[in-house]
Amino acid sequence: MTSSVSGYLNLMVSGYSFLKSMITRKAAISGMPVALSVELTNHCNLKCPECLCGSGRMTREKGFMDISLFTRIIDELKPFLLEVSLYFQGESMLHPGLDSFLEKARGIRTTLATNGHFLSPDNAEMLALSGLNKLIVSLDGMDQDSYSLYRVNGNFRTVAEGIGNMSEAVRKHGSRAELVIQFLVNRENEHQIPDVRRFARKMRATLKLKSMQVINEDSHEKWLPSDKKFRRYQLKGNKYTILSNLPDSCRRLWFNPVITWDGKVIPCCFDKDAGHILGDLNENTFREIWTGRAYRLFRQGILDDRKKTAICHNCTSGLFSGIIS
Repeated sequence: MTSSVSGYLNLMVSGYSFLKSMITRKAAISGMPVALSVELTNHCNLKCPECLCGSGRMTREKGFMDISLFTRIIDELKPFLLEVSLYFQGESMLHPGLDSFLEKARGIRTTLATNGHFLSPDNAEMLALSGLNKLIVSLDGMDQDSYSLYRVNGNFRTVAEGIGNMSEAVRKHGSRAELVIQFLVNRENEHQIPDVRRFARKMRATLKLKSMQVINEDSHEKWLPSDKKFRRYQLKGNKYTILSNLPDSCRRLWFNPVITWDGKVIPCCFDKDAGHILGDLNENTFREIWTGRAYRLFRQGILDDRKKTAICHNCTSGLFSGIIS
């Protein structure tokens, strides 16, 4: 209870500093982040073509977070956090010590995302009993052909059975974990939306339809669905651009940072190759980084002209209403 109260107090303090920064147009920071995304690993078993990790375009070193680093992170930030997400790039369930990370995160609302290939009955039981609050499973097609067009090297049946395993484990143990099926809508699977809706109901899962990010400039026509409400891009002249006015603000910089597997602090989940390292937790505390010069300058740059920051050009923040994130 104490942690929850302090977390909400921190939310008020952080919210005040965000609003002050928006009004004065000068970056100010009070409080600590209320949410945190932690990359357990950037290894993955799939080769998704529009994913920086899966496509092989990621340039940073690959590895697995050490539990000692995560322990230091949580020990410092737990009094302030309302939520922690145990994923960024890669497949978190490849981490051999996943259960230890879940145990350390107990007491904070925790979300895990997975491509679903490792949801064996035993792993599903472990997750259901771990205190996890939400499990997001990507299922981007309702048969092997449509699914594997994007989830290259993936197996539709394995994922569907894994979702069933998790659904049964949640029911069996009365787990509080919410099961979410995430369906990345593209040109090859949009006709299957009614099918995935039925499957989600059968699995007692929440369904999230998500617009697709495209990182290869020549691939928009291949992937963008015909139904424009599922697109995050528009064609201007001969170039696709984000369906957003890219306002000169970003809540993530005041509320939700990302930490890579090796302890680098980066501004948000769109900095997939860690091009904007704002600090290193192997050298400084999180508070020193959060309130430090590099973070202040990055926040100010966004307030001054967000369009100059390349990672923002795929961002879903500020999308026009009606677009599914």
